[in-house]
Amino acid sequence: MDLTILYRGPLSSCDYDCPYCPFAKRRDSTEQLRADRAALARFTRWAGTATEHRLSILFTPWGEGLVRSWYRRAMVELSHHPHVERVAIQTNLSCRTEWLADADRDTVALWCTYHPGQTPYARFLDKTVRLANAGVRFSVGIVGLPEHSSHARRLRADLPDHVYLWVNAAEGHTYTDAEADDWTALDPLFPFSRHPHRSAGLPCRTGSSVISVDGEGTVRRCHFVPEPLGNLYDGSFSRAAAPRGCPLAVCDCHIGYVHLESLPLYDVFAGGVLERIPAAATGHGTVAPPLLG
Repeated sequence: MDLTILYRGPLSSCDYDCPYCPFAKRRDSTEQLRADRAALARFTRWAGTATEHRLSILFTPWGEGLVRSWYRRAMVELSHHPHVERVAIQTNLSCRTEWLADADRDTVALWCTYHPGQTPYARFLDKTVRLANAGVRFSVGIVGLPEHSSHARRLRADLPDHVYLWVNAAEGHTYTDAEADDWTALDPLFPFSRHPHRSAGLPCRTGSSVISVDGEGTVRRCHFVPEPLGNLYDGSFSRAAAPRGCPLAVCDCHIGYVHLESLPLYDVFAGGVLERIPAAATGHGTVAPPLLG
């Protein structure tokens, strides 16, 4: 059975202070960090022995995980299990990258976000070049705020040609058609991010082949639906796993709407859904935009 897991433990601290992020420069206490480390170790042990599944795992921490050694170790360990097809993480890429030499390059992947003003541009770009030279799968993205436009254009010009640059619509920001066209010129898939997607009652893979897991092992269909389906560690979640329509009116986050069956994104990102890498790049890291449903 193929099973995709979005894991989000107690960690909620970050080394950046982006003004659009509620977890900017937030610090976890020593006790909170110990709890997060223990929770991740428990999840890693479970995933390593869950050979009845073919697993794809995306770590989506509130904050930055890769500055913590236990996330780096977990990714390396999980990447070497034959039943783990992909292990990826959302990251600001502030961590060192040498640890990836110990990971299976066919399994590990990074979803990287560039935050202007939080790190020197040259430092971030150098890390992407190192990743590319090492054969690590990764995408790079940026939040589509007006003040980020020049940074995004510079990134697209400087990134290795095969690297996909994605643009997330800024939360609460309304785009004129001209603004949207400018962002779409950089990321042909930006129209999927521009508006929330109507999802009420529509079929979604979450709750069936895709689940969200927290540090206690509580399973939910996704990060955005609070109703528990059971627990990962006692197996109770499997009794509730079934295809079902979305209970929310709209879905406006990529890690949610990418799983909607009403959208073509599993075909667009075939083989790279978790790390947000399109299946077919066509010159300079861009992709031919599919029709919006």
